Amino acid sequence: MLSTVARLRAATAADHDAVDAGFGRYDLSDADDYRAFLIAHARALPAVEAWLAAIPGLAAVRSREAALAEDLAALGEDMPAPMTFDVPASTAAGWGAMYVVEGSRLGGIMLSRSVPEGMPSAYLGAKHLSGEWRSLLAAIDREPADEAWIKEAIVGAKAAFELYRRAPD
Repeated sequence: MLSTVARLRAATAADHDAVDAGFGRYDLSDADDYRAFLIAHARALPAVEAWLAAIPGLAAVRSREAALAEDLAALGEDMPAPMTFDVPASTAAGWGAMYVVEGSRLGGIMLSRSVPEGMPSAYLGAKHLSGEWRSLLAAIDREPADEAWIKEAIVGAKAAFELYRRAPD
């Protein structure tokens, strides 16, 4: 039997690919593209982080909103208004959305290598603490997840991916 994390990964693989394709159009070595990339993230991330913070029973999220605002300010931009993340709140949906948000930290570290020296990169450089990603995955897998719980977690993850997919529009 597949773990909850493995089921989340499998159920959202196409969503992940769509987000990667959408953000892959940005050349992070180009200041204008990088600015647009950060603005798109700033439309999505704060909405999901605020939603997650309101759900009891989840692991604490180390917010990256301040790092994102710092990078945008260094590029002469204000934080844009966040998009609406309108998903029924539940612990299961929260774990699913957190899987996406915290997974984006891993991608951020890879992407930070494309940002030229001298450009602000606090947001993309906000990596996990030692063991933090593994601990999150283990916490998800420890949840008493029946089929209904897993379906809710998948709904949360897909909704988070969809928000990021729409953010560059």
